[in-house]
Amino acid sequence: MQQGRVINISAVNIRISGQVQGVGFRPFVYNLARRLKLKGTVANSAFGVDISVAGPAAALAQFQQLLVSEQPPMALIDQLLVESAAAQAYSDFSIIKTQQGPLTVAATPDANVCSACLHELFDAADRRYLYPFINCTHCGPRYSIIRALPYDRAFTTMADFALCQPCQQEYSTPTHRRFHAQPNACAECGPQLSFANAEGALQPGDSIGAAIELIEQGLIVAVKGIGGFHLLCDAHNPEAVARLRQRKQRPVKPFAVMGLNSPSLAAIVQLNDVREHRLQAQDAPIVLCPATTELPTDIAPGLAWCGVMLPHTPLHYLLLHRLCGAPTGESWLTQPQSPLLVMTSANCRGNPLVTDNQQALLELQGIADGFVLHNRDIRIRCDDSVVNGLADDMPLIRRGRGLAPQVIRLPQSGPSTLAVGAFYKNTLCVTQGDKAYVSQYIGDLDNPDCCQALAELTEQLTQLLEVTPEQVVCDLHPDFYSSRFAREYASQHKIPLYSVQHHHAHIASVMAEQGLREPVLGLALDGLGLGIDNQLWGGELLYVDGHQYRRLGHLPEQLIPGGDRAAREPWRSAAAVLYQLQRGDEIISRFNQPAAITVKQMLQQQFNCPPTSSAGRLFDAVASLLGICHINSFEADAAMQLEACAYRYLQQHDWPDLPPMVDLSTTGQPLLQPLLARLADVQDPEWGAALFHRQLIDGLSRWVIQHQGSTRLAVVLAGGCFLNQLLREGLTEQLQQAGLRVYSAALLPCNDAGISLGQAQIAQLLANDNNKDKQVAKGLFQCV
Repeated sequence: MQQGRVINISAVNIRISGQVQGVGFRPFVYNLARRLKLKGTVANSAFGVDISVAGPAAALAQFQQLLVSEQPPMALIDQLLVESAAAQAYSDFSIIKTQQGPLTVAATPDANVCSACLHELFDAADRRYLYPFINCTHCGPRYSIIRALPYDRAFTTMADFALCQPCQQEYSTPTHRRFHAQPNACAECGPQLSFANAEGALQPGDSIGAAIELIEQGLIVAVKGIGGFHLLCDAHNPEAVARLRQRKQRPVKPFAVMGLNSPSLAAIVQLNDVREHRLQAQDAPIVLCPATTELPTDIAPGLAWCGVMLPHTPLHYLLLHRLCGAPTGESWLTQPQSPLLVMTSANCRGNPLVTDNQQALLELQGIADGFVLHNRDIRIRCDDSVVNGLADDMPLIRRGRGLAPQVIRLPQSGPSTLAVGAFYKNTLCVTQGDKAYVSQYIGDLDNPDCCQALAELTEQLTQLLEVTPEQVVCDLHPDFYSSRFAREYASQHKIPLYSVQHHHAHIASVMAEQGLREPVLGLALDGLGLGIDNQLWGGELLYVDGHQYRRLGHLPEQLIPGGDRAAREPWRSAAAVLYQLQRGDEIISRFNQPAAITVKQMLQQQFNCPPTSSAGRLFDAVASLLGICHINSFEADAAMQLEACAYRYLQQHDWPDLPPMVDLSTTGQPLLQPLLARLADVQDPEWGAALFHRQLIDGLSRWVIQHQGSTRLAVVLAGGCFLNQLLREGLTEQLQQAGLRVYSAALLPCNDAGISLGQAQIAQLLANDNNKDKQVAKGLFQCV
């Protein structure tokens, strides 16, 4: 945050930018000014919040300090600019009409229901008793209901609900908690629940009671939340969980579980103060936590952890309240309760999250046995955010509800840019000056509905932020849908188009969010990305200097029989490892797969076996060699199970202590054959998984340090493989012990969801340098 100096005069104008609309900032300013006996005005503006205030110099100085120290819980001040002003004859302090102008304000994320609203929800004497849409200036829907900015009720999906007299009085009273709370409503004037059966027919009566009846019967209910629908069932009921897996075609991918409070979740996961604090945050994410032996085995098969979450909407609390027997009072809210609910995104496999009532009734027919609906429209879909609680710094896995679309301040300003992201884990990034707005998770672009969602969100974000892109940037791979979309967008709007190499974008993303301007060594480990040589990269050591980079080295290339099919079938990568170890005769006997003979022949004939330096395929191959996973039921299934095996081993033992097996002596590049040969003969998969992680961490750290020389460049770790906390933390620790500065993603996930920010960063830097006619340094590559 940039804060202006305190000015010793009798009148000032203050402009505040950041997350300051829809969070109770104007009433906070109003009440603070009244408390200090100051006079003036406050208004929402395109910049954020504008304040004109007059009074004694000492009171003005205190006012400026308290604006920061006492700001509302949902507020996030980015800039506070102060300038002197001519004294005006204000009669009082007042909130005035929103000021128009060029838009620079960010949209505010949705927020977890606050404790004050929760108290009212279960107070039988309160007029909002058991009302499922209770909210105030400190909580409730924001981003998901916004149609346009500035954030006023008329520009949200609440515009269709006229306030009743009591709600209007709250809305108009500056000292009230609901003053200018745009979604403010009650049972008399606000949104209402309804219930539909499996055939989609609306049913009269108690919607929550109807849902509870189905849950207790072991059936599945679709519930409309803030950013979209969830499918839920009783987590204690194995038949219900199996039914949900079968209907959603999700045989082993882990589910998240919702419990009323931390004591309720403590039975199935290991919690500590850091994890509990993260669960209770305003974004109320799913937090991965180590599992206990009490976790039902069908929730997260093969893993040593489980994603858990707390209720984040009043409706969730009402469902759990009824499942707990509808206790009176509030003491039950802090006591351990037995009900646990599986909560998973309501969509058909691979499709975007369902947000619309009629869409839900159509697309979820045959999956859900009942539907809890409501008539507050969701304008912008947002999946739940997911963070990794296995690490104390809680890195992001998915950025969605509660976090999107928080602004990221770039190290430089540049032309407005639209970056369309990668093929998997797609996100968008729109820049405005030195601000980058990264969208929520969209999905994988092998799904036509996700492709449509990309196009729709492009229009929504650019309109919402009133940004007209001056350039568009995409991945180097020409056949990605996002790349085709970018070409069409650039042609239609007659603006420049840039293509950025995938792993360069990974490193640039971390540099952008961490504010790094100097050159770095970047280690990018992921599944696949097209290199400038048209080969498949995925284990890259890069020297990155802004929009230019040099490939210093890569992991040894391995063959992937069948190309993309090897990503779904890790045994194919393992077969290729055996072949390259001169042990191809073992392929048929080791892998009980119908295509084993064919794959052996493909390797012998070098037919459809493209080489790749992919770290992701390396993890796949090791998981299969150790007998842990031969077929991926979902992306990174094998890699996650491999990490889980190592994690379980390390709960009982120290790291395996063997001499280094990653050889750097011959070429200066990491040679993995000795390690892979050892792993191919390991009988204990958990020991083997721990050995692999230990040796890979050691080899990668020596490789990076070897390329440092005397420069001592900062090191950036990026790419989806660093979702593996054993790898990320182990490598970070070893490099820091060598005296190196190490950076990794903090504000965005390290996987392809962060690619759009890196693309935007590179395109901005290139456009700026093009304007200065700077030349590309010898031996470096840049985007094209």
